Amino acid sequence: MSEAAEPRPNVVVAVLALGGIVVSLMQTLVIPLIPALPTLLHASANDAAWAITATLLAGAIATPVVGRLGDMYGKRRMLLVSLVVLVVGSTVAALSDSLVPMVIGRALQGMAAGVIALGISIMRDELPAERLGSATSLMSASLGVGGALGLPAAAFLAERADWHVLFWSAAVLGVVVTVLVFLLVPESRVRTPARFDLVGAFGLSVGLLCLLLGISKGADWGWGSATTLVLFAVAVIVLALWGWWELRRPQPLVDLRTTARRQVLLTNIASIVFGFAMFAISLVIPQLLQLPVATGYGMGQSLLTVGLVMAPSGLVMMSMAPLSAQITRSRGPKITLMVGAVVVAIAYGLGIVLMSQVWQLVLVSSLMGAGVGLAYGAMPSLIMAAVPVSETAAANSLNTLMRSIGTSMSSAVSGVVLAHLTVSFGSTAVPSPDGFRLILAIAAGASLIALVVAAFLPPRRAVPPAGTTSTVPATATAR
Repeated sequence: MSEAAEPRPNVVVAVLALGGIVVSLMQTLVIPLIPALPTLLHASANDAAWAITATLLAGAIATPVVGRLGDMYGKRRMLLVSLVVLVVGSTVAALSDSLVPMVIGRALQGMAAGVIALGISIMRDELPAERLGSATSLMSASLGVGGALGLPAAAFLAERADWHVLFWSAAVLGVVVTVLVFLLVPESRVRTPARFDLVGAFGLSVGLLCLLLGISKGADWGWGSATTLVLFAVAVIVLALWGWWELRRPQPLVDLRTTARRQVLLTNIASIVFGFAMFAISLVIPQLLQLPVATGYGMGQSLLTVGLVMAPSGLVMMSMAPLSAQITRSRGPKITLMVGAVVVAIAYGLGIVLMSQVWQLVLVSSLMGAGVGLAYGAMPSLIMAAVPVSETAAANSLNTLMRSIGTSMSSAVSGVVLAHLTVSFGSTAVPSPDGFRLILAIAAGASLIALVVAAFLPPRRAVPPAGTTSTVPATATAR
């Protein structure tokens, strides 16, 4: 595979951040189609939901595996592989008119989820130290930026064009980013020669599949149903056996001893909580905006308006990258994470009382975006300061996975709350205002839990420069 020219920091950051935005677009791409998916795919509503679930599951499984392969065989190489898979998945979905190819295409799109973690790792290896903080903050924020900006764009296309255009657009964006990465992003010189832990990859994949499938489908199947309970039981057993296996491997897929370090462990726990808190707003605001005005609290807005209301949060999240980096440089990433948690808690607290006007929802969403932008910007610094350079991609990928678990839990909890707190509207039941307020209160509480977790992080520690290690030697290969 051809190598890119000597890196130019601004170009590398711009291309990698664009890649992160494009990958995160895949999460919101199908939202405008959800009501019509059963008709479009000639399937039941429960079966059509797999077009969403497949992306989540594939991303969770692929992210840690791709991260480890990036450390071993080259981060740029695996970044390109992930982007090519995204293009293939988008093309398959664009050509589909039935359930099976759509689910396959969406799963392939989800397998590109490791792009953000790989991008952060390339930045650590290639950028000068003074640029690393703001660059990784921007890359980390791209996860939320793409989701926020993708919704209005997808809604606009869905209302004015054939639904296949959404996926053709995703394929074109994927091709553009792939070409830019190939031409402009260098391959990292930091490699970790090792034998890939195939058994560990299989065990982690099965465990995560059962865990996330149980969380995401538990509400549909019933939390006490045999299927859900069996999935959770299998997840616990398989992940326990996987941990036993990994601790005995000289070259594990995930170094659990490194993961158990206080700074890494607490950052990953905070990531789960922040993933939970961040996703809650995405479940409340769209429903409030789209519920009929006749309910007394709904606003009767279109999906395009929903996207436009949510879009500012993504822009605010991206604009926080320089501030997050500045706080991290002056006070340390621990303080940045704590400030982010406080801002998110304040945003949700305001949301409990400000949910009757469109401008109020814009304010709450934007404030939440500011807090998440600060926090997400600090997380890569916390992780990279505590792991060897040789494990950068794997460690960042695991951190990304923790966020995904948090969003899955948020979706499950919110689904339960809204299903039980309803009011009658005509012949149907719709979520009640108390249900929405309870979700916002839970998210505020989750943010405060993240604050407490962050308070126990060790004092600030500088991110080791590329080419150095703390425990595991890395090798440098010529470009």
